[in-house]
Amino acid sequence: MAYPYQTIYLASASPRRRELLKQIGVRFEVLLLRAQPARAEVDETPILGEGPRDYVVRLARAKAEAGSMACRSRHLPAYPVLAADTTVTLDGAIIGKPANRAEAEATLARLAGRRHEVLSAVAIAFDGRLEVKLSASCVEFAPLDASAIKRYVASGESHDKAGAYAIQGRAAAFVTRLEGSYSGVMGLPLSETSQLLQKFGIEVI
Repeated sequence: MAYPYQTIYLASASPRRRELLKQIGVRFEVLLLRAQPARAEVDETPILGEGPRDYVVRLARAKAEAGSMACRSRHLPAYPVLAADTTVTLDGAIIGKPANRAEAEATLARLAGRRHEVLSAVAIAFDGRLEVKLSASCVEFAPLDASAIKRYVASGESHDKAGAYAIQGRAAAFVTRLEGSYSGVMGLPLSETSQLLQKFGIEVI
């Protein structure tokens, strides 16, 4: 089916996701949900008994749906809305974004010398249709001493990052093994994103 557009909305403030979309040649406009004062933020609190995969898929879907609703309420041009969510899991538990430096240091101490999973879900909503895909990657960290962790957290890279690290930044030095999607660990799995975009008639690359 042909669609009369080649632009999408990105329902994310993440500069990493913007750069990744640019990398594959996708035209987009940033749609900030926080700019809609009458609408509450998507609640990112896990539901009791919810597994990490169900959690990240639910949030990606909710963000795409919220973005689509925001477009209609603001009377914006009708384009597909892309949203994503990324979480880190260790021993089956969800590890979110650290609230402060102490929490970031504690998180990295837990990940040090171990393997953890990074889950990134991407969703696209348009005209009553919603599609979602999930990327799962395994990341292994080298052992880290307390001083290395403190230096890293002091750099500011841990702020607002799932798992308290950014693989595309200084934390690349921590990674001894990666199985899966590098872009997925960054926050937007490009293979899955490209597949979804093509389903909606968006040219990639």
